[in-house]
Amino acid sequence: MVEPDILAHVEKVRVGGIDIARLDLDATADLMTNIVQTRTRGRDPLNFTSANGEVIARCRSNYAFAKLIRQADLVSADGQPLVFASKLFGRAPLPERVATTDLYDRVAARAERAGVSFYLLGASEEVNRKTYDMTRRRYPAVRIAGRSHGYLSGAALEAKLDEINALAPDILWLAMGVPTEQRFVERWASRLSNVGLIKTSGGLFDFYSGTKPRAPKVVQTLGLEWAYRVLVEPRRLFWRYAVTNPVAFFQLIRATA
Repeated sequence: MVEPDILAHVEKVRVGGIDIARLDLDATADLMTNIVQTRTRGRDPLNFTSANGEVIARCRSNYAFAKLIRQADLVSADGQPLVFASKLFGRAPLPERVATTDLYDRVAARAERAGVSFYLLGASEEVNRKTYDMTRRRYPAVRIAGRSHGYLSGAALEAKLDEINALAPDILWLAMGVPTEQRFVERWASRLSNVGLIKTSGGLFDFYSGTKPRAPKVVQTLGLEWAYRVLVEPRRLFWRYAVTNPVAFFQLIRATA
């Protein structure tokens, strides 16, 4: 059976210098669940990632990282400012923000019906386990092939890669944060030829497990989630956003078309 090239029909718009898929949450979830059911294995898994202000700023200042983002098969807009910029400066507006934490629920609901399997890789053991347990409670019919924390290296990492490949999950949710997860895909995707799709997921497990609070919905809608996160974790995030936000703002104005 010839695999249909579904991705060729996904419209994209350039926002902040990155080609972003013009798909809403439901369409992205449909795409993910449909494409892994038709995709033949024995080659590198599909690479789906997301962009926000930090990713845009890193792409501006780091060519190697920008190349990793360009190599992704699909980039979603995980940042409300990207939606605003597409409406103000782009040739076509993005329909909505595709936050990975919201996307996870949509995909899991579809996975229950379609028999699509997950593997959860990343975060600490405690956070990973809580994410697994939460997924089981909300979506008891989802097939979770396995899970693992993300602090692996050397022989332990090599063994884990072999384990994941043998389990052959349809979707590997990879939550290691930017840019670690993008570098992980570049380095190890060839070892995961039985995996259908890798979705880089940033802080998904932290938020989904309730370990870290999400910003209130109104704050997210206003594009101020970054400010909320700074208030929650000022020591860790203040300088990150102080450095990346001006660059991202500049890029969203000059490199959206």
